[in-house]
Amino acid sequence: MIKREISERVLELSRKFPVVTITGPRQSGKTTLCRMLFPEKAYVSLENIDNREFALNDPKGFLQKFSSGAVIDEIQRVPELLSYIQEIVDFTDEKGFYILTGSQQFELLSSITQSLAGRTAVIKLLPFCYNEIYKNQNPSIEEVLYTGFYPRIFKEKINPTDMLSFYVNTYVERDLRLLLNIKNLSIFEAFLKLCAARTGQILNMSSVSNELGIDLKTVKSWLSILEASFIIKLLNPYYKNINKRLIKTPKLYFLDTGLAAFLLGIKNSEQLENHPLKGELFETYVIGELWKNTYNKVEQENLYFFRNHQGNEVDVIFDNVMSISQLEIKLTHTVKSKILSSLSYLTKAGYAVDDSYLVYGGDDNYRREGVNIKSWRNIN
Repeated sequence: MIKREISERVLELSRKFPVVTITGPRQSGKTTLCRMLFPEKAYVSLENIDNREFALNDPKGFLQKFSSGAVIDEIQRVPELLSYIQEIVDFTDEKGFYILTGSQQFELLSSITQSLAGRTAVIKLLPFCYNEIYKNQNPSIEEVLYTGFYPRIFKEKINPTDMLSFYVNTYVERDLRLLLNIKNLSIFEAFLKLCAARTGQILNMSSVSNELGIDLKTVKSWLSILEASFIIKLLNPYYKNINKRLIKTPKLYFLDTGLAAFLLGIKNSEQLENHPLKGELFETYVIGELWKNTYNKVEQENLYFFRNHQGNEVDVIFDNVMSISQLEIKLTHTVKSKILSSLSYLTKAGYAVDDSYLVYGGDDNYRREGVNIKSWRNIN
């Protein structure tokens, strides 16, 4: 069983809070992580219809079954339980009494805000990161981008295309259709593929609206659900004025390159060698690894991108509050001075820059011209 990098932080927080809530996309390994870290706790899944009906009809009786606490899987299925859990943990000093998991961030976090504020640590678990799967291995960039990081692919040794087809049909479309009441599935499928074709790019919602023949309100609604389901994530632009960051146009990224590749119709790693979106998928991979690193440490998000009207841009800005660090992403094996020169603009423009990084497609790690150059294999 693969040890997750987030494990120590989960255990640490379980010693400080009466409830630990782990959220993330379906099939990201939440159940496996909980059963590995808390083997002594009773386990119950609310995906099971009998358990769900019991919890709905007799929540107190349901929770009384677990006098020593429990791992309760898919808690968003019965959000009413959270109020009863609050009552129980308010009368016990035991930490890590309940471990809750849920796949739908939007429902789960709104319920937690109402019922368990201050009583639970909230942890986001994404699929595997590179180091968890490929440590001491040397896969090709194409293999990594095509395969993605969903645990079941590696556990069952399933062909990524087969697994991701099942994933989209069973989880993404089923869950999201229930939430959005989508009547025309073909338009939503086209929307997913259109988003995949825009990964790593500035998000033009009007363009998506026009191409699909749906209104802008629908596009915004569908995007918000995809983001809350951990399918995509939007990266906001960096401005010294914090309010501007929230209203300016973001970039769109899939949180798993394998899922994006599947939606683009890529059926094997060889098809990626000369694919026109290979660079965008590589950038998507790097950004995804940065987010995983943030979530695995249970730190506050501080990632942005920079672009101005003069065409100066930096792929990633780390907001350090009083200063910034910056990172460029280039799918190249040869680092030329022209690539590094783009990282000098913000310093010349008067920004307080702590560190500069370049993640590239080669295997060496070194420092050159004031820039820390990192292999795509060593993002952490």
